[in-house]
Amino acid sequence: MNDDVQKYVFGAILAFLVVVGGFVFFLFLNACDFTFTCRRGDHLVNRTPVPTLIPATMPAATQSGEAGQVPTSDQCRVSAVNFVGAWVNAGASDKEAFQFTDVNGQTCESSFEEVQPLFVQSNYWYSGSLACASCHAADVTISPAQLDLSSYEGILAGSRRESADVKKGTDILGKGNWTSSLLYQYVSANQTDIPGHNALMTDVLIYVGRPLAPTATETPTATAVVPTPTP
Repeated sequence: MNDDVQKYVFGAILAFLVVVGGFVFFLFLNACDFTFTCRRGDHLVNRTPVPTLIPATMPAATQSGEAGQVPTSDQCRVSAVNFVGAWVNAGASDKEAFQFTDVNGQTCESSFEEVQPLFVQSNYWYSGSLACASCHAADVTISPAQLDLSSYEGILAGSRRESADVKKGTDILGKGNWTSSLLYQYVSANQTDIPGHNALMTDVLIYVGRPLAPTATETPTATAVVPTPTP
């Protein structure tokens, strides 16, 4: 009889422990969203309530300077339209330096290396502006006006080319005369019906080139005057 009592007692205790353990286990899973990787005891991480990442497709934000530039002390300040015009009027070379006059009237010098960013760099004409080459790219079969502004060769090849194999299309540089060129027409006036051309470009100032050192002038030599002796 005593053995039966002991069995009942031990069975009751074991059942109680199983029920208590199961209840505690249930509370643990419930507190951890019914997962075994509970991290609710970790320190909270401070996070901003709004996204801070800019989509890669958006133009990079500019920081300071006109046309998104941070000038150096020895650069010249000039209208972007006039700067491109000086390059065109000088022969539109990709190797030879050319001269231009800045807003202060001083003569400056630059090269195509500083002209090209105006065609291929975003935010250059103004904050938020897309690069010209983002639309007028190398694949002229889908490029607006069949024009490639992504390279020097593409600029010289001109517009209205059926394919990249066509090396010469419609000249956009006015045969070296800037004010009569197609390119000047599109950057000097608003084209409200054409995306990317609906902002006034003539007021955009950029920092480029270097001022030329003034030409040294010869210092006149003094001539000694010998007095004429009186008789």
